[in-house]
Amino acid sequence: MSHNIDLKNYSIHTDIVVESYDKNISNDGIYHKEYEVNNILVEETEITDTGEKKHYKKKGKYRTITFDDITDKDNFKKVESVFIKVFKDFFKIKGIKNEDTCLVIGLGNEKSTPDSLGPLVIDHILVTRHLYALGDVDKSYRNVSSFKPSVTGITGIETSNLIKGIVNEIKPNLVIIIDALSSSAISHLNKTIQISDSGISPGSGIGNNRSEINEDTLGVPVIAIGVPTVVDSSIIVLDTLKYLLKQISYKKDNQNNNKLKLVPNDNQNYLNHNHELSYEEKEQILGMIGNLDNEELKRLIEEVLSPINYNLMVTVKEIDFIIEKLALLISNGINKSLHEGYNSTNN
Repeated sequence: MSHNIDLKNYSIHTDIVVESYDKNISNDGIYHKEYEVNNILVEETEITDTGEKKHYKKKGKYRTITFDDITDKDNFKKVESVFIKVFKDFFKIKGIKNEDTCLVIGLGNEKSTPDSLGPLVIDHILVTRHLYALGDVDKSYRNVSSFKPSVTGITGIETSNLIKGIVNEIKPNLVIIIDALSSSAISHLNKTIQISDSGISPGSGIGNNRSEINEDTLGVPVIAIGVPTVVDSSIIVLDTLKYLLKQISYKKDNQNNNKLKLVPNDNQNYLNHNHELSYEEKEQILGMIGNLDNEELKRLIEEVLSPINYNLMVTVKEIDFIIEKLALLISNGINKSLHEGYNSTNN
Protein backbone atom coordinates (compact mmCIF):
# COMPACT_ATOMS: atom_id res chain seq x y z
CA MET A 1 0.00 0.00 0.00
CA SER A 2 1.47 3.39 -0.96
CA HIS A 3 0.88 6.69 0.79
CA ASN A 4 1.27 10.11 -0.77
CA ILE A 5 1.91 13.06 1.55
CA ASP A 6 2.32 16.50 -0.01
CA LEU A 7 5.05 18.23 1.99
CA LYS A 8 6.47 20.67 -0.54
CA ASN A 9 5.25 23.74 1.34
CA TYR A 10 6.98 22.80 4.60
CA SER A 11 10.67 23.05 5.42
CA ILE A 12 12.75 23.54 8.56
CA HIS A 13 15.31 26.31 8.67
CA THR A 14 18.92 25.92 9.72
CA ASP A 15 21.77 28.42 9.79
CA ILE A 16 24.40 25.68 10.10
CA VAL A 17 25.83 24.95 6.68
CA VAL A 18 26.87 21.34 7.38
CA GLU A 19 23.22 20.54 8.15
CA SER A 20 22.10 21.71 4.71
CA TYR A 21 23.66 18.88 2.70
CA ASP A 22 24.41 15.17 3.05
CA LYS A 23 28.12 14.79 3.84
CA ASN A 24 28.06 11.12 2.85
CA ILE A 25 27.32 11.76 -0.82
CA SER A 26 28.76 13.95 -3.55
CA ASN A 27 27.12 17.39 -3.69
CA ASP A 28 27.37 19.63 -6.75
CA GLY A 29 29.07 22.89 -5.88
CA ILE A 30 30.02 21.90 -2.31
CA TYR A 31 33.48 20.85 -1.16
CA HIS A 32 33.73 19.28 2.28
CA LYS A 33 36.47 17.85 4.44
CA GLU A 34 36.85 17.27 8.17
CA TYR A 35 39.49 16.54 10.76
CA GLU A 36 39.85 16.37 14.55
CA VAL A 37 42.02 18.37 16.94
CA ASN A 38 42.05 17.12 20.56
CA ASN A 39 38.77 15.26 19.90
CA ILE A 40 37.18 18.45 18.56
CA LEU A 41 35.65 18.09 15.11
CA VAL A 42 36.48 20.74 12.51
CA GLU A 43 34.62 20.70 9.19
CA GLU A 44 35.68 22.82 6.22
CA THR A 45 33.02 23.64 3.63
CA GLU A 46 33.26 25.70 0.47
CA ILE A 47 30.10 26.59 -1.43
CA THR A 48 30.38 27.68 -5.05
CA ASP A 49 27.80 29.49 -7.19
CA THR A 50 26.33 26.11 -8.13
CA GLY A 51 26.11 25.04 -4.50
CA GLU A 52 24.42 28.29 -3.53
CA LYS A 53 21.67 27.79 -6.10
CA LYS A 54 21.11 24.14 -5.22
CA HIS A 55 21.34 24.22 -1.41
CA TYR A 56 20.20 27.80 -0.73
CA LYS A 57 23.29 28.59 1.35
CA LYS A 58 25.37 31.67 0.64
CA LYS A 59 28.48 31.19 -1.48
CA GLY A 60 31.65 31.26 0.59
CA LYS A 61 33.99 29.43 2.92
CA TYR A 62 32.71 27.97 6.18
CA ARG A 63 34.41 26.35 9.15
CA THR A 64 32.33 24.44 11.68
CA ILE A 65 33.77 23.53 15.10
CA THR A 66 31.82 20.93 17.09
CA PHE A 67 32.60 20.05 20.71
CA ASP A 68 31.03 18.26 23.67
CA ASP A 69 31.65 20.65 26.53
CA ILE A 70 33.21 24.00 27.49
CA THR A 71 31.95 24.20 31.07
CA ASP A 72 35.25 23.06 32.61
CA LYS A 73 38.60 24.82 32.28
CA ASP A 74 40.45 22.13 30.29
CA ASN A 75 37.76 21.71 27.63
CA PHE A 76 37.27 25.48 27.46
CA LYS A 77 40.97 25.97 26.68
CA LYS A 78 41.00 23.19 24.08
CA VAL A 79 38.03 24.64 22.18
CA GLU A 80 39.42 28.17 22.49
CA SER A 81 42.72 27.04 20.99
CA VAL A 82 40.97 25.40 18.02
CA PHE A 83 38.74 28.45 17.55
CA ILE A 84 41.75 30.79 17.40
CA LYS A 85 43.53 28.63 14.82
CA VAL A 86 40.45 28.33 12.60
CA PHE A 87 39.50 31.99 13.02
CA LYS A 88 42.97 33.27 12.13
CA ASP A 89 42.91 31.17 8.95
CA PHE A 90 40.27 33.59 7.69
CA PHE A 91 42.73 36.45 8.04
CA LYS A 92 44.87 34.68 5.43
CA ILE A 93 41.83 33.88 3.28
CA LYS A 94 40.70 37.53 3.26
CA GLY A 95 44.23 39.01 3.07
CA ILE A 96 44.01 40.83 6.42
CA LYS A 97 47.32 42.35 7.58
CA ASN A 98 48.55 43.03 11.13
CA GLU A 99 48.10 46.78 10.74
CA ASP A 100 44.53 46.57 9.37
CA THR A 101 41.78 48.11 11.49
CA CYS A 102 38.78 46.12 12.68
CA LEU A 103 35.17 46.72 13.73
CA VAL A 104 33.56 43.98 15.88
CA ILE A 105 29.75 43.90 15.90
CA GLY A 106 27.54 41.91 18.28
CA LEU A 107 24.07 41.28 16.86
CA GLY A 108 21.14 40.27 19.03
CA ASN A 109 18.87 41.24 21.88
CA GLU A 110 20.48 41.52 25.31
CA LYS A 111 17.08 41.04 26.97
CA SER A 112 16.59 37.60 25.39
CA THR A 113 19.17 35.15 26.72
CA PRO A 114 19.38 32.83 23.67
CA ASP A 115 19.79 35.91 21.45
CA SER A 116 22.29 37.72 23.68
CA LEU A 117 25.48 36.05 22.44
CA GLY A 118 26.60 38.95 20.23
CA PRO A 119 26.15 41.72 22.81
CA LEU A 120 27.79 39.59 25.53
CA VAL A 121 30.84 39.00 23.32
CA ILE A 122 31.17 42.76 22.75
CA ASP A 123 31.27 43.31 26.53
CA HIS A 124 34.62 41.46 26.58
CA ILE A 125 36.22 42.84 23.40
CA LEU A 126 39.40 44.87 23.88
CA VAL A 127 38.82 48.12 21.98
CA THR A 128 41.71 50.47 21.15
CA ARG A 129 40.51 52.88 18.46
CA HIS A 130 40.04 55.71 20.97
CA LEU A 131 43.60 55.13 22.22
CA TYR A 132 44.95 55.41 18.69
CA ALA A 133 43.16 58.76 18.43
CA LEU A 134 44.95 59.98 21.56
CA GLY A 135 48.49 59.01 20.55
CA ASP A 136 50.96 56.16 20.14
CA VAL A 137 49.78 52.64 20.93
CA ASP A 138 51.89 49.50 21.30
CA LYS A 139 51.96 47.96 17.81
CA SER A 140 51.15 44.55 19.29
CA TYR A 141 47.61 45.90 19.77
CA ARG A 142 45.47 46.40 16.67
CA ASN A 143 43.14 49.35 16.07
CA VAL A 144 39.80 47.81 17.13
CA SER A 145 36.34 49.29 17.70
CA SER A 146 33.05 47.62 18.62
CA PHE A 147 29.31 48.17 18.29
CA LYS A 148 26.08 46.66 19.67
CA PRO A 149 23.24 47.67 17.30
CA SER A 150 20.47 45.88 19.26
CA VAL A 151 17.51 44.69 17.13
CA THR A 152 15.14 46.48 14.76
CA GLY A 153 12.18 45.80 17.05
CA ILE A 154 13.82 47.97 19.72
CA THR A 155 15.55 50.66 17.64
CA GLY A 156 13.07 50.93 14.77
CA ILE A 157 16.08 51.13 12.45
CA GLU A 158 17.22 48.39 10.08
CA THR A 159 20.34 46.86 11.63
CA SER A 160 22.17 46.81 8.32
CA ASN A 161 21.62 50.57 7.92
CA LEU A 162 23.17 51.27 11.32
CA ILE A 163 26.19 49.14 10.47
CA LYS A 164 26.60 50.66 7.01
CA GLY A 165 26.58 54.12 8.54
CA ILE A 166 29.35 53.26 11.02
CA VAL A 167 31.43 51.45 8.40
CA ASN A 168 31.16 54.45 6.07
CA GLU A 169 32.23 56.76 8.88
CA ILE A 170 35.20 54.91 10.42
CA LYS A 171 36.18 52.84 7.35
CA PRO A 172 37.55 49.65 8.98
CA ASN A 173 39.58 47.15 6.94
CA LEU A 174 37.68 44.22 8.46
CA VAL A 175 34.26 43.68 10.05
CA ILE A 176 33.66 40.78 12.45
CA ILE A 177 30.02 39.95 13.24
CA ILE A 178 28.79 37.66 16.02
CA ASP A 179 25.22 36.35 16.19
CA ALA A 180 23.08 33.55 17.61
CA LEU A 181 21.88 31.01 15.06
CA SER A 182 19.35 28.21 14.79
CA SER A 183 20.04 24.53 14.19
CA SER A 184 18.22 21.54 12.78
CA ALA A 185 20.05 19.09 15.09
CA ILE A 186 19.87 18.86 18.88
CA SER A 187 23.49 17.65 18.92
CA HIS A 188 24.68 21.04 17.60
CA LEU A 189 22.76 23.16 20.10
CA ASN A 190 25.30 25.33 22.00
CA LYS A 191 28.02 22.89 20.92
CA THR A 192 28.93 24.28 17.52
CA ILE A 193 30.71 27.43 16.35
CA GLN A 194 30.38 28.36 12.69
CA ILE A 195 32.81 30.82 11.12
CA SER A 196 32.35 32.04 7.55
CA ASP A 197 33.20 34.80 5.08
CA SER A 198 29.69 34.80 3.60
CA GLY A 199 28.18 37.37 5.95
CA ILE A 200 25.00 37.08 7.97
CA SER A 201 21.28 37.97 7.98
CA PRO A 202 20.15 39.42 11.34
CA GLY A 203 17.16 37.53 12.75
CA SER A 204 17.69 34.49 10.53
CA GLY A 205 17.90 32.24 13.59
CA ILE A 206 14.18 32.74 14.28
CA GLY A 207 13.13 32.97 10.63
CA ASN A 208 12.97 36.78 10.69
CA ASN A 209 15.53 37.56 8.01
CA ARG A 210 16.59 41.19 7.69
CA SER A 211 18.85 42.81 5.10
CA GLU A 212 22.09 40.88 4.60
CA ILE A 213 25.35 42.12 6.08
CA ASN A 214 28.28 40.92 3.99
CA GLU A 215 31.24 42.05 1.93
CA ASP A 216 29.01 43.03 -0.98
CA THR A 217 26.79 45.30 1.13
CA LEU A 218 29.53 46.84 3.30
CA GLY A 219 32.40 47.03 0.82
CA VAL A 220 34.92 45.47 3.26
CA PRO A 221 35.72 41.85 4.18
CA VAL A 222 33.28 40.36 6.70
CA ILE A 223 33.90 37.37 8.98
CA ALA A 224 30.76 36.01 10.64
CA ILE A 225 30.80 33.95 13.84
CA GLY A 226 27.67 32.14 14.99
CA VAL A 227 26.51 29.60 17.55
CA PRO A 228 23.17 27.77 17.31
CA THR A 229 21.32 28.55 20.55
CA VAL A 230 17.77 27.59 19.53
CA VAL A 231 16.10 24.71 17.74
CA ASP A 232 12.54 24.17 16.44
CA SER A 233 10.41 21.93 18.65
CA SER A 234 9.71 19.93 15.48
CA ILE A 235 13.42 19.04 15.43
CA ILE A 236 13.17 17.69 18.97
CA VAL A 237 10.27 15.46 17.89
CA LEU A 238 12.22 14.32 14.82
CA ASP A 239 15.41 13.53 16.74
CA THR A 240 13.42 11.72 19.44
CA LEU A 241 11.93 9.41 16.79
CA LYS A 242 15.41 8.81 15.31
CA TYR A 243 16.86 8.04 18.74
CA LEU A 244 13.92 5.74 19.47
CA LEU A 245 14.62 3.67 16.35
CA LYS A 246 18.35 3.63 17.10
CA GLN A 247 17.76 2.44 20.67
CA ILE A 248 15.36 -0.30 19.53
CA SER A 249 17.93 -1.47 16.97
CA TYR A 250 20.62 -1.44 19.67
CA LYS A 251 18.44 -3.48 22.05
CA LYS A 252 17.51 -5.93 19.30
CA ASP A 253 21.12 -6.52 18.21
CA ASN A 254 22.34 -6.94 21.79
CA GLN A 255 19.50 -8.94 23.29
CA ASN A 256 21.76 -11.99 23.67
CA ASN A 257 24.73 -10.04 25.00
CA ASN A 258 25.06 -11.35 28.56
CA LYS A 259 27.58 -8.64 29.53
CA LEU A 260 25.13 -5.92 28.53
CA LYS A 261 22.47 -7.37 30.81
CA LEU A 262 24.65 -6.36 33.76
CA VAL A 263 24.74 -2.72 32.65
CA PRO A 264 21.88 -0.52 33.93
CA ASN A 265 19.65 0.91 31.20
CA ASP A 266 20.67 4.47 32.08
CA ASN A 267 24.32 3.63 31.32
CA GLN A 268 23.74 1.92 27.97
CA ASN A 269 24.96 4.26 25.24
CA TYR A 270 23.34 3.41 21.93
CA LEU A 271 24.33 6.57 20.01
CA ASN A 272 27.27 4.93 18.22
CA HIS A 273 25.20 1.93 17.13
CA ASN A 274 25.14 2.18 13.33
CA HIS A 275 22.97 -0.77 12.31
CA GLU A 276 19.54 0.38 11.13
CA LEU A 277 16.24 -1.42 11.41
CA SER A 278 14.80 -2.87 8.23
CA TYR A 279 12.05 -1.23 6.19
CA GLU A 280 9.48 -3.65 7.62
CA GLU A 281 10.64 -3.12 11.21
CA LYS A 282 10.40 0.67 10.93
CA GLU A 283 6.93 0.41 9.43
CA GLN A 284 5.87 -2.01 12.17
CA ILE A 285 6.97 0.46 14.87
CA LEU A 286 5.93 3.81 13.36
CA GLY A 287 3.38 2.82 10.73
CA MET A 288 3.22 4.81 7.49
CA ILE A 289 5.69 7.45 8.71
CA GLY A 290 8.33 4.85 9.57
CA ASN A 291 9.87 4.92 6.13
CA LEU A 292 9.79 8.62 5.34
CA ASP A 293 13.29 9.99 4.86
CA ASN A 294 14.58 12.62 7.28
CA GLU A 295 13.55 15.58 5.13
CA GLU A 296 10.04 14.23 4.60
CA LEU A 297 9.66 13.50 8.30
CA LYS A 298 10.87 17.01 9.23
CA ARG A 299 8.30 18.56 6.93
CA LEU A 300 5.49 16.32 8.17
CA ILE A 301 6.14 17.24 11.82
CA GLU A 302 6.22 20.94 10.97
CA GLU A 303 2.99 20.53 9.00
CA VAL A 304 1.39 19.13 12.15
CA LEU A 305 2.76 21.71 14.62
CA SER A 306 2.74 24.98 12.65
CA PRO A 307 -1.05 25.45 12.17
CA ILE A 308 -1.62 25.17 15.93
CA ASN A 309 1.35 27.43 16.81
CA TYR A 310 3.18 24.64 18.63
CA ASN A 311 6.35 24.78 16.51
CA LEU A 312 8.20 26.67 19.22
CA MET A 313 11.80 27.85 19.32
CA VAL A 314 13.46 25.95 22.19
CA THR A 315 16.76 26.20 24.05
CA VAL A 316 18.39 24.33 26.95
CA LYS A 317 17.51 25.06 30.58
CA GLU A 318 21.15 25.97 31.38
CA ILE A 319 21.25 28.65 28.66
CA ASP A 320 22.17 31.50 31.06
CA PHE A 321 25.34 29.74 32.19
CA ILE A 322 26.28 28.34 28.78
CA ILE A 323 25.78 31.60 26.85
CA GLU A 324 28.19 33.37 29.22
CA LYS A 325 30.79 30.65 28.68
CA LEU A 326 30.37 30.81 24.89
CA ALA A 327 30.62 34.60 24.90
CA LEU A 328 33.80 34.50 26.97
CA LEU A 329 35.36 31.83 24.73
CA ILE A 330 34.60 33.72 21.51
CA SER A 331 35.70 37.09 22.90
CA ASN A 332 38.96 35.57 24.19
CA GLY A 333 39.53 34.02 20.77
CA ILE A 334 38.87 37.30 18.95
CA ASN A 335 41.07 39.32 21.33
CA LYS A 336 43.98 36.89 21.06
CA SER A 337 43.64 36.77 17.28
CA LEU A 338 43.47 40.55 16.81
CA HIS A 339 46.04 41.61 19.41
CA GLU A 340 49.42 39.89 19.53
CA GLY A 341 50.11 41.57 22.85
CA TYR A 342 46.95 40.13 24.39
CA ASN A 343 48.38 36.60 24.33
CA SER A 344 51.23 37.35 26.71
CA THR A 345 49.22 39.37 29.23
CA ASN A 346 45.80 37.70 29.33
CA ASN A 347 46.15 33.91 29.56
